[in-house]
Amino acid sequence: MDKLNDYGHIAKEYAEKFIDYLPTLLGAIALLLIGLWVIKIIVKYIEKIFQKKDYDPTLEKFTVNAASWGLKILLFVLVITQLGVESASLVAAIGAAGLAIGLALQGSLSNLAGGVLIIVLKPFKVGDWIEAQGVSGSVVEISLFYTKLNTFGNQRAVIPNGELSNDNIVNYSFNDTRRENLTFGISYDDDIKKAKEVLTNMVMERDDIEKEPAPQIIVSELGDSSVNFSVRYFAKNSVFWDIHWYMIEEGKIRLEEAGMTIPYPQRDVYLYDQTKMKGTIRDKRSE
Repeated sequence: MDKLNDYGHIAKEYAEKFIDYLPTLLGAIALLLIGLWVIKIIVKYIEKIFQKKDYDPTLEKFTVNAASWGLKILLFVLVITQLGVESASLVAAIGAAGLAIGLALQGSLSNLAGGVLIIVLKPFKVGDWIEAQGVSGSVVEISLFYTKLNTFGNQRAVIPNGELSNDNIVNYSFNDTRRENLTFGISYDDDIKKAKEVLTNMVMERDDIEKEPAPQIIVSELGDSSVNFSVRYFAKNSVFWDIHWYMIEEGKIRLEEAGMTIPYPQRDVYLYDQTKMKGTIRDKRSE
């Protein structure tokens, strides 16, 4: 009976405490629900702001997620404080947890920082053709931790943003046009002026080659076995490779039709009769 009385007394005590604490608990739950509702409204408002103007999709996604998580963390602190936990203790606990997580996830945090830099500085955007980390391809996604490319062979390359943000990046799509520099070689016996005329006509016939800056066809080198011409022109990115392949094939065809010889590396070998050479040396010495 004594034990039952003790249990009844403890239950009554906890029930009274729960009743006393109930308004605080209900207030915290109400704060949580109202806070989540307000956060949802704020996030939708931010999304509408981005939709009204032509912002980068990656920047929009990053800003919306950062705002959402930041407001939720703030709400969490307010709710915990409402439940009676001291804010100083809570901040200290969050700081200690953040330090531990930071030490455990150094590589991931580096990628996160790199992702923020890429999104803010915008060295490239989705759809650009870039070359970095020994990989070249079209950018299909920029996330906070990784950048994904589709390579020329249609493979998916995933590059960590930490390494990407600290490496040299070549953005081939940054400008609307690109400059080409093709090399054609002719024999030393061929007519240089005629070859230059053939190459000039080939370039000027193309309407999709930019007229400003003007194309250049110049003698760039007197090589070991050929006189080399440099064919330089600007073309829009959308037709750059079509013109590139056409010029290589058509250049060879037209030079050959004009009677030019396209040389290849060669070496002349002379054979001497060692016996006759020795005899000749003896004769010269005897004289």
